[in-house]
Parts: sequence; C-alpha cells; structure tokens
Amino acid sequence: MKICGSLLVLLCCCLAETQLGGETVSGDDITCQGHHGEAETRQKEVMGAAQRTEAAATACTEQTCQPDIHTVLREMSTLVAEQRVELRHTKTQMEAMETRLTDRLKASEKTVVEHTVVIQELKKKQVEQAAAVAAVGGSVDLTGSQVKELWREREDRRVSFSASLVASGVETFGPISRPTTLIYRHVFTNTGNAYNPNTGVFTAPVRGVYHFVVFVHGFGHASTPTGLSLHKNEEHVVVAYSHQSNYRVDTSNGASLLLEVGDVVYVKLWADAWVVDSYNHHTTFSGHLLFPM
Repeated sequence: MKICGSLLVLLCCCLAETQLGGETVSGDDITCQGHHGEAETRQKEVMGAAQRTEAAATACTEQTCQPDIHTVLREMSTLVAEQRVELRHTKTQMEAMETRLTDRLKASEKTVVEHTVVIQELKKKQVEQAAAVAAVGGSVDLTGSQVKELWREREDRRVSFSASLVASGVETFGPISRPTTLIYRHVFTNTGNAYNPNTGVFTAPVRGVYHFVVFVHGFGHASTPTGLSLHKNEEHVVVAYSHQSNYRVDTSNGASLLLEVGDVVYVKLWADAWVVDSYNHHTTFSGHLLFPM
C-alpha cells in the first residue's frame, strides 16, 4: 500500500510539472518534490526488502537441497560398493568355471589319447588277423572246412598237462636194474590231450617251445638212491637224483625244449633207484606249451 501511495504522489507531481511548464516552482512544487524524493526512498527500501527476501529464499532453497545431494551421494557410494562386491563374486565364479572347463578339457584329451591307443592296437590286431587268414585261406571268405581247420589249430595251440604217479594210498616204484618209463596215472589236467596216462608219454601236437618239470620223493637208504631222468625221444635231457642214507628225499629238475610235431617226452626211473608217491602227490610230471614256432 505504501508503494502504491508513493506511485500516486509521484504521478501527481509529474502532471503538475507538465501543466505549469516553465513557471517558477512554488511551495507546492517543493512539497511535491519532497514527496517525490520520499517516494523514491521508499521505493528503494521496498526493492531492497524484496532483494533481501529473494536472497533469503535462495539461501533456504540451497539449504534444503544440500541434504538431498548428500543423500544421493551416499546412495551412489553404496550402490558402487555393491557393484564391486557383485563384480568380485562374478569374477570368482568365472575363474571357477574356467578351472572346471580346463579340467574337463584335459580329461577329454586324455580320453582321446587312450581311445587312439586302443584304435591303433585294434588296427594292429586286425592286420595280424588278416595276415593269418591270408596265410591259411587267402581270403576272409572261409569255407566250413577251413573254419574247422582253424579251430583245430587254435585248440592244438592250447597244451598243458600235470599228473602224479598214484591217486591214493602210498606206493614205491623200484628199484629196477634197468631204466623204466614211469606212468603217471593220476591226471590233474590234460588240456589238448597231448599226454597219455596209459603210457606216460607226452606227444607234441604242434611245433613250439615246451617247458617240462619233474618232482621226486623217496626214502633215504644206504644202498638205494632216489632218482629219475627226463627224455626227449631217445635223448637223455636232465636227471632228478639224490642219495642219502636216511630221512626222506625230495629233489626236482626241469627243462624247456623245442619240439617238432610228433616228438615225445617221458620220464624214466633211474637204474637201481626208487621213488615214492602217495595221496599227497609228491612225485609229479608236468609240461606246458610256452609258444608255438
């Protein structure tokens, strides 16, 4: 209201000045001018008050906004910290996954190598089998008779036997003045039926290297030794022999022999010697095909 009054007074003064033109300023003019100065002063005061009010409002607004900025900064800091934690967790998961993938890759590579070795072995066997088939029939288109022949040859390559002199009780063989073939009647095994328990003679079914072993049991005696010998055809090979005046006697011997098909191997009681066998099977004769030739 003061501002409006001042503006009205100022307007009146301006009108009076316009009407009077160049006339001499009267006391009313002086009064008007005085009012005019007073109005300007009041106007300045009002404007200063408005400026102070605006400054106060601006300061208030700044004070109001300042806490909000700090809150936002704190929230952003918290969010950044959470993102860092999540990033570290993700990095750890990626490293673990990379380790697992590396282990699986190594295992797969090992499996591939093993499979490669197996495939190579199978190929080698296939080549060997193809060569064997070619040597027998010349092709894989075998007839029934050829298959039977291959089966027979396969069975002939499986040769092994072991036997003792008696099956039960106790029996003494000898002494006899001349060497005599011993017949081992109690057969433990006779794969390939190359040993004849009726004659005591082993006959080689295929050409190859065979290994033979004899074990001998007897009684000590002052004038009677315990002994026997291993023979190939008519050839003396080795002897298992012992002579002592008392107590029991146990001795053994063996040899590996290259035999042709039809060669025979047998055991002879040593001249003027004896051997003993019982249900415990102390005295035995064994032979095995090591490999064909």
